[in-house]
Amino acid sequence: MQKILSAMRRAIIDYDMIQDGDRVFVGLSGGKDSTLLLTALAAYRRFSPQKFTLEAITIDMGLKDTKQEELDALIAHCKNLDVPHHLVKTDIAEIIFDARKESNPCSLCAKMRRGALNDEISKLGGGKLALGHNADDVAETMLLSLLYEGRFSCFPPTAHMERSDVTLIRPFIYLEEYDIKSAVKRLDLPIVNNPCPMNHHSQREYMKNLIKTICKDVPFAKQRILGAIYHPERNNLWQKPNKENSFLSTKRTPKRFNRLYKK
Repeated sequence: MQKILSAMRRAIIDYDMIQDGDRVFVGLSGGKDSTLLLTALAAYRRFSPQKFTLEAITIDMGLKDTKQEELDALIAHCKNLDVPHHLVKTDIAEIIFDARKESNPCSLCAKMRRGALNDEISKLGGGKLALGHNADDVAETMLLSLLYEGRFSCFPPTAHMERSDVTLIRPFIYLEEYDIKSAVKRLDLPIVNNPCPMNHHSQREYMKNLIKTICKDVPFAKQRILGAIYHPERNNLWQKPNKENSFLSTKRTPKRFNRLYKK
């Protein structure tokens, strides 16, 4: 647990995620990431220099195959941690799979779940929403954006949602999935298995497997991707030329390139 707390604390400090008096809500799906995040934040609040309160919100999507005994064990875990738990029932699954019959539902589902979390936090008086995105999610999101959208982009460590006045924080961005899985197993944490029919069949799952394949030939590929994201100042991306200050100016550009940049 020490490795988990150390990496989480570093992210919280690096990006100023938690301040004195904050009311922090964990988006608790019951998966390994959010369950460990809740457990780690509950431990962290005991020695954190910033005093904050901690609560958990679970969004019930209305999936038929959700096991009640797993959800009951998750709620009991919150009680053992002295963390108030809020369960929000929704018809997200019915909207996505029955009404709209989405063929690629993951993006819409994520937006609807996030909206439900933000709305519940607003109803409860406001606060910060802690999400369990880890370092593997960071690398996968960057590659998804690059390959499917043609741009370098990734979710930020923190973000303020103007409409709901909720601030998102991601304290696990320095932790790799392997470390999270190991900690969950070692601590024997209760997990709610994901009954979603798209589980393991999404674009993100494809990207996860692609990174694993690349790492077989380039062992440190994932670390290099993460390094480029964590240290954007190292990136040497092209800039559009201007008249006064450009590496593509006529005086400094080789003749064979000049014709490419004629006005």
